[in-house]
Amino acid sequence: MSKAYVVGEKPLISGFKGVGFEIIHANDGDSLTRALGQLLRGHDASIVLITESVAAENPEAINNFRENSSAIVTTIPTHKGSIHLGFSEMRRMVEYSIGVDMLGKE
Repeated sequence: MSKAYVVGEKPLISGFKGVGFEIIHANDGDSLTRALGQLLRGHDASIVLITESVAAENPEAINNFRENSSAIVTTIPTHKGSIHLGFSEMRRMVEYSIGVDMLGKE
């Protein structure tokens, strides 16, 4: 059965458990790598949300997860505000797909 996961700092993601997400604690880039490895081995992730603060520390782990999983992966902002990681990734994918930066510069 497919599951939805949230990966990030414990105080920032605990509320997602109340709406049905499985939560995995990760405070830095190394723990993010371990968490995504755990999800790859489980083969049941369909949606993975990662806090921007943790995602910024290890983008290679996220790219590796995307290459090896069919799950949807995106970043979510924290209480400190967004650093636009999700938008930057989407803009890069659109530009790669059609060859033009249709979304414009930030």
